[in-house]
Amino acid sequence: MGFMSYQGRAICYHSHGEEGKPLLILAHPLGMNQTVWEGVLPYLIPSFKVVTWDLPGHGKSEALAEDATEIMPDDLAGEVLALADQVGEERFHFVGTSIGGVIGQQLLINHSDRLISAVLTNTGAVIGTPENWQTRSTDVLDKGLGLMAEQIVPRWFGQLACRQQPGLIDAWKHKLAECDNRSYALLCEMLGQTDFRQKPLNKEVQLVLVGGSDDVATPPQSLQQLADLSNADAPIILDGIGHVPSVEDPVLFSKILLTNMY
Repeated sequence: MGFMSYQGRAICYHSHGEEGKPLLILAHPLGMNQTVWEGVLPYLIPSFKVVTWDLPGHGKSEALAEDATEIMPDDLAGEVLALADQVGEERFHFVGTSIGGVIGQQLLINHSDRLISAVLTNTGAVIGTPENWQTRSTDVLDKGLGLMAEQIVPRWFGQLACRQQPGLIDAWKHKLAECDNRSYALLCEMLGQTDFRQKPLNKEVQLVLVGGSDDVATPPQSLQQLADLSNADAPIILDGIGHVPSVEDPVLFSKILLTNMY
C-alpha cells in the first residue's frame, strides 16, 4: 500500500506485479473501494503491473476538502494520470466499473493518447437522472451512509452472487458506511451532471463494454447505448450478474479481461 498527494489530498493506492509488464489501472464503483479487485488480481498479475486506488473519501483515500463544492470527471481522470506517472508509465490499460466507467469515458474523450485499451463495465454515457442523484446526495448528507446502506447495497448484486457468497451484502454495508458522506454526496452530484452522449469517445482506442443481466443501476441497454455512441462492439452481458462483476464472478470477469486486452 502506498500514498501519493494529488491536488493537496492523499490518495491510497496499491501496485501489484512486476516492473516491465504493461500497466493496468482499475477504477472501482461508487461507495466501494479497491478491495473489489481482490478476486481478479491473481489472474491479472502474471500479465500486468496492476494499480488500484481508492476514490476520494473511499477506503483509505483522504476525503474531499470541507470547502469543496464540486468534483468533475476530469478531476478523477487526473488521479488516474497521476497514478500512472507515480509508477513511471506513460501509457496503460484501463478498467473501470460504474463511476469507474465514467472516469474511463473521460479518459477516452480528453486523454486517449495515454490509453492502450479500455474495458468499461456497468456504466453508461449517462447514469440515472439528475433529480435522483440530487436526492441521493441530499439524503446522504441528512441521514449518513450508515443508514442509507440498507437501501443502497442490495442493488449492487445479482441473486446468484448473494446465494453463493453469504454475508456479501452485510460486508459491503459496513464498507459503504465507512465512506465519507460529503465526498460521496459530491460524487453523486457529479454523476447527475455528467452526460457524455454528445461527447464522442476516441474510436482509435480499443474499447470493450461489459454489463450484467441483473444490473438495475446500469442495465444492459445503458451499455448498448454506449456501444452505439462509440461504435464499439456489442456489450458482453453476463447472465445472472448485477453491478459488480469483479466481486460477483471474478474468475469469469478475469477471463473476459485477459481475452479482450492486448
